[in-house]
Amino acid sequence: MRRLRTDILILGSGGAGLFAALHAQAANPSLSITIAVKGLLGKCGCTRMVQGGYNVALAAGDSVERHFMDTIEGGKWLPDQDLAWTLVTGAIERVHELENEIGCFFDRNPDGTIHQKAFAGQTFDRTVHKGDLTGIEIINRLAEQVWARGIARLEEHRALEFILTADASAIAGVLLVDMRDGEYVLVEAQAVLLATGGGPTMYRFHTPSGDKSCDGMAMALAAGLPLRDMEMVQFHPTGLLAGAHTRMTGTVLEEGLRGAGGYLLDGNGERFMQKYDPRGERATRDIVSRAIYAEMRAGRTTPNGGVWLSMAHLGAGNVRRQFKGMVDRCADCGFDLAGGRVEVVPTAHYMMGGVEFAAGCTTALTGLFVAGEDSGGVHGANRLGGNGVANSTVFGGIAGDAMAAWVAREGSFRVSDARAVEAAIARADRPFHSGEASDLEAIRERLHTTMWDDAGIVRDAASLARAARFLDALAQQLHGYALPTAARVRAFNLTWHDWLNLTNLVAVSRAIVRAGEARENSRGAHFRADFPEPGELSASAFIRVRDRGGALGVESVPVRFTRVRPGASLLAS
Repeated sequence: MRRLRTDILILGSGGAGLFAALHAQAANPSLSITIAVKGLLGKCGCTRMVQGGYNVALAAGDSVERHFMDTIEGGKWLPDQDLAWTLVTGAIERVHELENEIGCFFDRNPDGTIHQKAFAGQTFDRTVHKGDLTGIEIINRLAEQVWARGIARLEEHRALEFILTADASAIAGVLLVDMRDGEYVLVEAQAVLLATGGGPTMYRFHTPSGDKSCDGMAMALAAGLPLRDMEMVQFHPTGLLAGAHTRMTGTVLEEGLRGAGGYLLDGNGERFMQKYDPRGERATRDIVSRAIYAEMRAGRTTPNGGVWLSMAHLGAGNVRRQFKGMVDRCADCGFDLAGGRVEVVPTAHYMMGGVEFAAGCTTALTGLFVAGEDSGGVHGANRLGGNGVANSTVFGGIAGDAMAAWVAREGSFRVSDARAVEAAIARADRPFHSGEASDLEAIRERLHTTMWDDAGIVRDAASLARAARFLDALAQQLHGYALPTAARVRAFNLTWHDWLNLTNLVAVSRAIVRAGEARENSRGAHFRADFPEPGELSASAFIRVRDRGGALGVESVPVRFTRVRPGASLLAS
């Protein structure tokens, strides 16, 4: 095992992690800052995959109050209102920083103002973008800044566990594994930022790449940290459905398509969204996903079992000009997005839940900070499209500033618990030494089936109980897994890392199911067929999940209406 030491360790290189690194260095250039990332910096993570854009109240007629109310009402009154206010106000500062300091180029109107397009669930067109490749623009520019400033990087290093002090009162470091040679690396740090992102790849149809496996949330659970809103898994309504033979299935076809006037058609070619919501295709993601799912269950489907997305009525040339990236991506799979129809299916996209955190991105564990999709509380029951990358960059910057100030004020290198390090290595190393060989692909298929059928878009008590039993069995199977003798090399051992991925996904899936069982009403992304009503909004509560000695405990925590109560608004009537 190698040992390294750095003042600030950042886990993850998406929008949150890179912004945090840049802000921390700007606040105190003397700090040593290290970014650890599972892949290659600038080439992995979910921010890079963002197509749609970045919500921010810039235009005349819009306001932060209006953006705030859309966020709270879209989140079904479950968001932490102070965090949501920080999001909508901080987004203005951050988008100017992205343009003027980071070097991003966003699309403009003829008069030179930033162009903002329509996204579903919002009362104003406020989504800033660069065509339909916004995430690539943001990550490319952020990565350039990180490279130029010489911030240290541990690429292809996977975080395994938080290492605490002997009394478990603070974080001392993080145990990682160098994927290139299989060597364990203990990185001691004064402050650690958890920004690995989400990645609900436990569902059959999902948008993130296969390396995304909720690692950070699993680490937080194992450390006993409280997670909130874990039942709230967002399904994007329009994932490309190209058949089981391609990993392109599940890839997002962004919300701007429906915002621009795209139609959803059933297998018979008929529009159906008006049956479910007067806003039609521009309803919030949860409503559109459930509507598509209902059409699928009724058998009104396309050849691959989804529905059609049609843009042809808007003019093929216009569609190609506005959405070039998606037109090309669909063409690669044999679909004509501009002039024909594309098969789509709801696809698991985003975790609204995550680690509870406070102002300054602090957590219940001294020295550990969190930002981005690993955190919970900003979005409540439903994230508005365009609020995700705003969340990562706004709170990533806050985390960087806060960590630099905290290290100067009260930071120190703490002694790690040697026994905890040994135990963490033993847990990660288990498949090399004992157990029975089994088929990881079969386990993955069982996980996909369980979560899609029993803990997906529509749930009930029976399906959640069934999912809990299946997940327990999968956890036991993974615990007893052994690598085949021929696959016990450590360098780039993808089978080993697949086992680690699945272990984390099952752990987080159990938290999703446990929270879903506890919420006996339907809010946003969580729909219980046996409890279809939303419950009294004024009595809104979020579900907190915590690992207590291997068992998941839950509690219902009242939402604090710090700025506006249900039935009221910050907007003038």
